[in-house]
Amino acid sequence: MNHPVSRVLALLELLQARPGLTGAELAARLEVDERTVRRYAARLADLGIPVQADRGRYGGYRLRPGFRLPPLMLTADEAASVVLGLLAGRRSGLSVGEQAAESALAKIQRVLPTELRERVAAVEQTLGLTSAPAAGPSPAATALFALAEAARRRRRVRLAYRDRLGEPSERGFDPYGLVFHSGRWYTTGLDHRSGELRTFRLDRIETVEPDGTAFEPPEGFDPVQRVVESLASVPWTHEVEVVLTTTLAEARQRIPPVVGRLTETDDGRVLLRARAQNLDGFAVMLAGLGHPFTVRRPDALREEVRALAARLAGWAEPG
Repeated sequence: MNHPVSRVLALLELLQARPGLTGAELAARLEVDERTVRRYAARLADLGIPVQADRGRYGGYRLRPGFRLPPLMLTADEAASVVLGLLAGRRSGLSVGEQAAESALAKIQRVLPTELRERVAAVEQTLGLTSAPAAGPSPAATALFALAEAARRRRRVRLAYRDRLGEPSERGFDPYGLVFHSGRWYTTGLDHRSGELRTFRLDRIETVEPDGTAFEPPEGFDPVQRVVESLASVPWTHEVEVVLTTTLAEARQRIPPVVGRLTETDDGRVLLRARAQNLDGFAVMLAGLGHPFTVRRPDALREEVRALAARLAGWAEPG
């Protein structure tokens, strides 16, 4: 990046990606002095790209608010990365909005050169993904952005929410963070209606309104761990207790936290406490662990394990 034109373009990229960098920070990144940074900013202004320099402790260089550059061309690697990210996000549920990924792909393809557009289309049309597509609706981008901003600024919001039974409610909420888990978006924090820590699915949030009240999350709070633990405690139909003949470390490698809670027993085995909706699937999961186990409860799970064993024995016989 020795040519001055390259540095001017690099300054433009920095102003787009990191608005508010100081003259000293820009000079260090561009490997020039601050006087040269000012000269590059003037060069951009001569080209019709208005650069604003704010003074003071929180000052820095940025493009004038409201100014928009025309679409920039992407390299082949950049285009592939964007397209693959959109395709993976659409498949996993990471994207927001019902048709956002499709419209974004269409817009990207319209601004790419013909040869690169055809390459990108070839990837999109021939790519196969082994993961199952995410089920259920995607959250609205407005709710996602509003909660992210509130969590970053530590400001309370008002939620309009519908639970899994469709019952509406309104509540004050301190969002401690956002979590994407198993194809769904969640937010977790303090629910002022119940006075307890709660986890909410973003696709069930109808509106998010800023409250403005400041809050401080508990020291060391881990949103990911909280969401996983709360999902593991969902009140499904059956409460399950199974003793596994293995070590706690091995059990944690094979059983994700969302399945249930693992603790070590006095005799060195592992107790799995969980809740389940379908015991036949739970029996299959236990059989797939590859370790001996003893079902403490419920009795219905023992019957499912016996039924699974009988099916497997029958399938093993020559037809």
